[in-house]
Amino acid sequence: MLGAIVGDVIGSVYEWVGIKSKDFPLFVPGTTFTDDSVLTVAVAKWILDGGDLKQVLCEYTRAYPDRGYGGMFHDWVESSARRPYNSYGNGSAMRVSPVGFAFETMEDVMLWAERSAVVTHDHPEGVRGAQATAAAIFCARQRLDKEAIKDFVEAHFGYDLSPTLDQIRPTYQFDVTCQGTVPPALISFLESTDFEDAIRNAISLGGDADTLACITGGIAEAYYGGVPDGLATPARALLDDRLAAVVDRFQARFG
Repeated sequence: MLGAIVGDVIGSVYEWVGIKSKDFPLFVPGTTFTDDSVLTVAVAKWILDGGDLKQVLCEYTRAYPDRGYGGMFHDWVESSARRPYNSYGNGSAMRVSPVGFAFETMEDVMLWAERSAVVTHDHPEGVRGAQATAAAIFCARQRLDKEAIKDFVEAHFGYDLSPTLDQIRPTYQFDVTCQGTVPPALISFLESTDFEDAIRNAISLGGDADTLACITGGIAEAYYGGVPDGLATPARALLDDRLAAVVDRFQARFG
């Protein structure tokens, strides 16, 4: 899951820039973690310690306010009922990476990905985005090659992963839906040559940069066997002790 956090951190300053190039500095003044990292850590803590995921998500959101949470999610946190709101936003996919690393069968990955999504994102597209992301991570952990990962995702989730980044990039716009975020994030991974290249691919689309890179980063970490120290160290340094402690515990158990 560290790869997802690194992607989020690097993408944080490019979310509203609409950059259409892979040539950009990775860490600049203002680089930070966003809601993507906060909620990824919350899911990791839920997997590690159990409990009520709704409560964990609310606890972490309130501990780290003003990190770019979506309006409907923020309202959900503040509501007393906390019912799912039929969302197909990309929030379900951006927080799911710990599921892909923590379980040892595809059946469990699919089940827990759905559980991680439906507390808020109970629309079929919201569930599909979370499951496709976690499944891609699991496939990468099993040492499937990229063509096999692509085939699996297309067959099981119905996403079209045939367009190239060069075809997508010119007209791609900011999109916070799962169906508009997960496929290009997967393609960003599929076209990559290493972890850093995957992150640059995702951000170069000029969309919801931190979330695209977060989703891509989790898959790339699994496929390439980790995150380069030159990216992991400065990204982790931006986390406070509370967030970093969960990351370290998760990495020690599942890394």
